[in-house]
Amino acid sequence: MRSKTMGCAFAVMAATFAVSSPVFSQAFPTKPIRMVIPFPPGGVDITGRLLANKMSELLGQPVVVDNRGGANGLIGSELVARSAPDGYTILLTTPSTHVTAVFLQKSIPYDPVKDFTPLAAVLEPVSLLVMHPSLPVNSVQELIAHAKKNPGKLTYSSSGIGSVFHLTGEALKEAGNVDILHVPYKGTGPSLADVVAGRISMTFSALSTSRPLIVSGKVKALAVAEPRRYAGLPNIPTVAEGLPGFNKPSTWFGFFGPAGMPRPVVQRLNAEMVKTAHAPDLRDKLDQGGFSIIAGTPEDFAAILKQGLEVYGRLVKSVGLKPE
Repeated sequence: MRSKTMGCAFAVMAATFAVSSPVFSQAFPTKPIRMVIPFPPGGVDITGRLLANKMSELLGQPVVVDNRGGANGLIGSELVARSAPDGYTILLTTPSTHVTAVFLQKSIPYDPVKDFTPLAAVLEPVSLLVMHPSLPVNSVQELIAHAKKNPGKLTYSSSGIGSVFHLTGEALKEAGNVDILHVPYKGTGPSLADVVAGRISMTFSALSTSRPLIVSGKVKALAVAEPRRYAGLPNIPTVAEGLPGFNKPSTWFGFFGPAGMPRPVVQRLNAEMVKTAHAPDLRDKLDQGGFSIIAGTPEDFAAILKQGLEVYGRLVKSVGLKPE
């Protein structure tokens, strides 16, 4: 039933994008824009402020960050969903509020598709499949072969049950038809620390977290989890190159507005968001943060969201996770 409802919602969204909106003032924006980040300061907030400062320059009006943490991002997201659809209140968020919450919480106070206007997915946090150097494999193909020879003996860690990296590991197991034991931890730090110590075979980890360990040789990077290679590490292949059929839940930093925004406002915001993501003076900082730039159209973002809901939902069902 949920799948059918989501499908109808995406059809409505596509029709909305295709139809011209009423004439809207070309002067937009004429006042400050509030960028709601539905998480506490730190993390997403750090990157959000970089983006807000550059967008302020390009839009000619202040873009003011408003941290509205609480309820795992639901409070801030609902605030934007219920705001006037005039472009002056926007949301910068991650899949946790628009994908993960749909399947892991019994109820959320908004519909992630029908109650929002996708503006732009701008950044993709790069994640890597990393492992202890003693593991005798140097490619995804070798890993799958080794796992098949040693069923149930390899382990992978994650930051918790239902996390993106948990389900990314399940996607690897599913595509490779292998038996690798999942060991959940409470947080990324301990999850990665036990790989370094050799107590866990491997994990999926954000590049920003694992890069120092890769450089120091404490872990080895086998593959990029995202669909495309990372420009900063061009010699590291993707998981899918060695394992066709691997399809992980998408990860992104993206902007939404409330449902029903005028098309000209959506286009203006999208244009400046794309320029912001590609700004030369942000390139080094975004690279240090472990991001790839994926800035595209609102329709691109709608497709990314749809794919994320489909893949995450399938993996959640496969693993047998229940909402809490």
